[in-house]
Amino acid sequence: MSQKFDVVVIGAGPGGYVAAIRAAQLGLKTACIEKYIGKDNKVALGGTCLNVGCIPSKALLDSSWKYHEAHDGGLDVHGISTKGVSIDVPAMVGRKDQIVKNLTGGVATLFKANGVTMVEGHGKLLTNKQVEVTSQDGSVSILDAENVIIASGSTPIDIPPAKLNHDTIVDSTGALDFQTVPKKLGVIGAGVIGLELGSVWSRLGSEVVVLEAQDKFLSLVDDQIAKDAMKTFTKQGLDIRLGARVTGSEVKKGKVTVFFTDAEGEQQITFDKLIVAVGRRPVTDMVLGADTGVSIDERGFIFVDDYCATSVPGVYAIGDIVRGPMLAHKASEEGIMVAERIVGQKTQMSYDLIPSVIYTHPEIAWVGKNEQQLKSEGVEYKVGVFPFAASGRAMAANDTGGMVKLIADAKTDRVLGVHVIGPSAAELVQQGVIAMEFGSSAEDLGLTVFSHPTLSEALHEAALAANGHAIHIANRKKR
Repeated sequence: MSQKFDVVVIGAGPGGYVAAIRAAQLGLKTACIEKYIGKDNKVALGGTCLNVGCIPSKALLDSSWKYHEAHDGGLDVHGISTKGVSIDVPAMVGRKDQIVKNLTGGVATLFKANGVTMVEGHGKLLTNKQVEVTSQDGSVSILDAENVIIASGSTPIDIPPAKLNHDTIVDSTGALDFQTVPKKLGVIGAGVIGLELGSVWSRLGSEVVVLEAQDKFLSLVDDQIAKDAMKTFTKQGLDIRLGARVTGSEVKKGKVTVFFTDAEGEQQITFDKLIVAVGRRPVTDMVLGADTGVSIDERGFIFVDDYCATSVPGVYAIGDIVRGPMLAHKASEEGIMVAERIVGQKTQMSYDLIPSVIYTHPEIAWVGKNEQQLKSEGVEYKVGVFPFAASGRAMAANDTGGMVKLIADAKTDRVLGVHVIGPSAAELVQQGVIAMEFGSSAEDLGLTVFSHPTLSEALHEAALAANGHAIHIANRKKR
């Protein structure tokens, strides 16, 4: 006999678990299905983000930065002398695992507090909004739903020239669990994941070479910010090679040789470990049964409208399996939107104002349009830039690299984009998101009182600079 629910969510990642909690808060009888098995051989909630993505990578990034500062003389300027500093990699990884355990366990607690029924197993949508659940032991049960939310997430892309062996050649998940620091580390892909993981192990002593097939570094980032980032990462020791297309790999005697072509022809490099970080693909195979009516494209993404509704009434899809950036916060907000629309609310999302962050040091964050986009669209704009080198708070923290860049419409003064490279970039860009959400102008930000001394003042000054009113840097002369 099947169980009946108002809402059945397939997947308990940042999209699925948030959707389930919000649906339950709205009075809907809700179940959430999850199959992921954690290190303790039990079902773990939270999806890629909490288990093997956003959270564990940030834990390692923070640990590795603290080690780097202490080991490489970064604290000398503060008068702090550190000698004989060492890194216990298993302890660092263990701390990361504990944080993951705390957060995934926290999701289970939230499910109980909100009355969400947790269902362990693999969920598969059938016709008539029935969901088949296959448990670990192979037993099958059926859930009947008034509404189904598919939130099955994504998985790392595996490429034929560098097949994973989960030892010398790993994906982003494997790179979170190295027990020793590789002497020489290769990274395929200079995107968000490749740069973050490359930074972690570089700080701990690895010689890191990043192979990027594209000829342009960080193509989605504002050109001025990307150039500053390239200069900074190179100075930090990352060997980033653009236009490097990997053609093959060979594992011998515990090492991996990577073959690639670049502007100089055929090349090869031998590494102790190789991380493949070329992107992620949606997990929609085995999630949709035959004749469900849900449409997917050739890459496996599910077609949805602006409100994440599929072509089948009562069936929704959110997060990494639909159009838009593969970001946890985007998935979460889509989950809330769908839950609220199911009960008749008119919730919608501002897809143009989804912030992006690269958690390297310095951080890189942005929201809205960049200069190259506005030029291609023929939009007249003005720019205000404020360097952290002129920030008193950044000086006090000995962290003065980078800048805040604000772009506004030349005619209306409305803020069109905020781009940051530097300390607390992720937090600063969020202030830009709030301003843009309310249609603020550069003048609005310039008239806002910012506390002193703070890093936030850099955004204030950038807004002032857009109109030639910056106080703490010389303003550009009007042509």
